Amino acid sequence: MSASLEKLLRDARIDLVLGRIEKDPSIINDVIAQVDNEIRSIRFNSIYVLGELGEKAGKQAVSKISSYLNDDDWSVRREAARSLGKIGPMAAESIPSLANLINEQEVSIRSAVVNSLGRICVATQDCIDILKKGLKDKDPNVRAESAEALGLLGPEAYEVITDLTKSMRDPNWTVRTASAEAISGIGKNTIKAIPTLINALNDDDWRVRNRVIYTLAEIGEPAVPDLLASLYHKDPIVRKSATETLGEIGVSTSEALVKISFLLNDKVEAVRGIAADSLRSIGGPAIPFLIKAYERKFTPPFVSILPLIAIYLAFILNLIASFLFPAILIFLYINYAYIIYGIIAIYDVIRFIQGDYLWFRFHRFLNLKNRQKVLLLASIGGIEGTNQEAIRFVIEQLNNKKNYVRMEAARTLGKIGLNSKEALIALQDALNDSNEDVRREAALSLGKLGSFAREAVPSLIRTLNDKDKDVRWRVTEALGKIKMGSEEVISALHGMIHDECDYVCEAADLAIDNLKEKS
Repeated sequence: MSASLEKLLRDARIDLVLGRIEKDPSIINDVIAQVDNEIRSIRFNSIYVLGELGEKAGKQAVSKISSYLNDDDWSVRREAARSLGKIGPMAAESIPSLANLINEQEVSIRSAVVNSLGRICVATQDCIDILKKGLKDKDPNVRAESAEALGLLGPEAYEVITDLTKSMRDPNWTVRTASAEAISGIGKNTIKAIPTLINALNDDDWRVRNRVIYTLAEIGEPAVPDLLASLYHKDPIVRKSATETLGEIGVSTSEALVKISFLLNDKVEAVRGIAADSLRSIGGPAIPFLIKAYERKFTPPFVSILPLIAIYLAFILNLIASFLFPAILIFLYINYAYIIYGIIAIYDVIRFIQGDYLWFRFHRFLNLKNRQKVLLLASIGGIEGTNQEAIRFVIEQLNNKKNYVRMEAARTLGKIGLNSKEALIALQDALNDSNEDVRREAALSLGKLGSFAREAVPSLIRTLNDKDKDVRWRVTEALGKIKMGSEEVISALHGMIHDECDYVCEAADLAIDNLKEKS
């Protein structure tokens, strides 16, 4: 004889009750009737079963469960709130009753309420206001559930993105994560969210900006006009974020590329870097604009010169003070410090004339123009399938007076010069450059070209006699990578095994092994 429904509910045999309902749906009415049972466990489990049925529970169950949102037993109230959420939109009539529980002392009830509202509600102002209140709850679980619930409301709740960006600064990581996901859930499916998202691009918190960038990228093309307008924003954070987003979207229109390319001359270095990254991610269509930006005049921001001006002004004032107050030794000691600085300055001037990077930080603004050229060359090198126009342009930069520009040009050709005869010839010529760093990068690049660089083997063998050990090292490596195992190459590499530099010897040994494996 099978057990009665009342006994099964009292013993929490939920699986058996659900099995009976599956065979005979009319039992749902019997379960609804048991919600009024005086025994607490039967009442609790009846509500639980109805929640597990979801929409199958029906309207009658919604009304019955809603009446127990005010039950004396807090656990019954909590289970009633949870079950209504499981039933979903059919339980819309319970929203006012659920809203009344948002101030419950018991945390798990407040958490159940906001969770269920997210499942039941559409983006009405009443629902939004209740869930916004939950975002400010003292308990992090309730705040996280509120954020998640807002995300479930969909694109019509776009106005709450501002509140969610604030929640992304919550001290609790669960709340921050839920808020980030909610922003994406709401924003990515509606163009109405675009202005709100654009306004959040200058948020102080990088996590907020990253989520906004991700969401705008998800929106895609409809967000492009607002993003292009933001490229002129006075706040560099906005310019940087908008540029990054356009790169993520992969916008390749002439208008977009022109505007992004002008940011390559932005006064803020971080904006210039992101502009270069974005053009690199856009790919081939960006190459002409990178070249134009390279050729465009770049004026370093005046603010970079201020520290240097301050140093020399302080020196003049200190010199005057040491004559007026000779008894005060501190001025004399400062003069000694300036003598040391003067030596450093002379050293940097010599490096600058030689075309090397300046050493002292306060002098580095002098390098900005050429560092900008290096950045642009590196961006071209990061674009796959680069065309002949770009290769010829990079080859021209091997004639630049600055060592580090030539060095970057040689490095870039190793990335884009495969199958280019012009690049191969240019790199062979660069093996004879006056600067050892350029020669080293030329050897490295020839190695990256692999078997295509076989014609360069005689030039590489000659460069094995280079006076710089790093050049010899990279040339030795390149010969192993090109894998042309002729007697001349093997003989030259055997000679390098006895080099005075240990890592050159090791590279020669490895190169010989590589060539033997090939043969």
